[in-house]
Amino acid sequence: MKKHGAEKNIAFYIGSLHKGGAERVFVNLAEFFQREGYRVTMVTQYRYPEEEEYILPSGIQRVISDLNSTELSNSRIVNFYRRVCKLHRIWKTEQPDMVLACIGKNNFMAIVTTMFTKTRPVVSVVGEAKEEYPGRLMHGLANFLFPHAAGIVLQTERSKYFFNKKIQRKAVILPNSLNPVFIKPRYEGVRDQRIVAVGRLDANKNHEMMIRAFAALKDKYPEYTLTIYGEGELRPFLEDLANRLGVSERVFLPGVIPDVAVRIERAALFLLTSYSEGVSNALIEALASGLPVISTDVPSGGTVELITDGVNGLIIPAGDLPALEESMDKLLGDSAYADSLGREAAKIQKRLAPERVNHLWKEYFNEIMAR
Repeated sequence: MKKHGAEKNIAFYIGSLHKGGAERVFVNLAEFFQREGYRVTMVTQYRYPEEEEYILPSGIQRVISDLNSTELSNSRIVNFYRRVCKLHRIWKTEQPDMVLACIGKNNFMAIVTTMFTKTRPVVSVVGEAKEEYPGRLMHGLANFLFPHAAGIVLQTERSKYFFNKKIQRKAVILPNSLNPVFIKPRYEGVRDQRIVAVGRLDANKNHEMMIRAFAALKDKYPEYTLTIYGEGELRPFLEDLANRLGVSERVFLPGVIPDVAVRIERAALFLLTSYSEGVSNALIEALASGLPVISTDVPSGGTVELITDGVNGLIIPAGDLPALEESMDKLLGDSAYADSLGREAAKIQKRLAPERVNHLWKEYFNEIMAR
């Protein structure tokens, strides 16, 4: 497909558009660049049922890069070779000036498959780098291949030190923009006696710890409830845990909902108890909503990029149940202090406003394409 005149042509490469943090960032960026007059192509390995995916705006082309049933072989080696060739053909056909990839092996594939094309690969690490590239082999491949990318995007200063000096010098830090639905005045009325959390129900999110902390404080704060928005494999375990701790009638797991901004804006407290994260979109949105927040200090540095402890939220060590109980007690027992944290938290709206952050990405992309 030929480019039209001097129109800039950008591709995004990701596993799928399944509803998750990185996927939402990519869709938001794609929509922004389309509005700015760029031709945009979204390349994904897989396609999920429509109701499970983010919807691309009209005019953004979607290309599936995985092998279809007629292309698959019985050999894993042959299939890998065919995937590389197919992705290479996509870049040759679509002719994007650059491609932004993210998450683990996708970054490797973008670098390798754009060789001998005019497409400049930009890789990005959106999660905890040590988890995206575990073990000596993956770490070594990242250190070997990333310097060959046209650009490297990281989300935190702390994450740089996972990589070698060459990558550290080349990498830039670009934040995610705030979802526009969270750009609004902070709710200033009487807050609901609700504690909320948003995230997949898996072991990494450590919802078990927040349920245990809530149960420890249940008699001191008998009117409060805990609602965890999200879905995942640990739902049966968490439901059983709440029942065993005697808080099943006050702990709610409503699953994934479309209007989370409305559901959380009047809550008294937001919790993030993950062992690891990149820069959590759920945390960004809670801060932007002006909620009093308690978050664990994740290894990537994502929390400290967003929160100054005691100023716009509280930070506790990951997995530290006593620290969580103490912090929850402090905020639930002192609404004036909690409210002051929430007011400071809401100021992140200006810092991560889409019109500001998206233009940082645009400047960087234009620089890459102009080289």
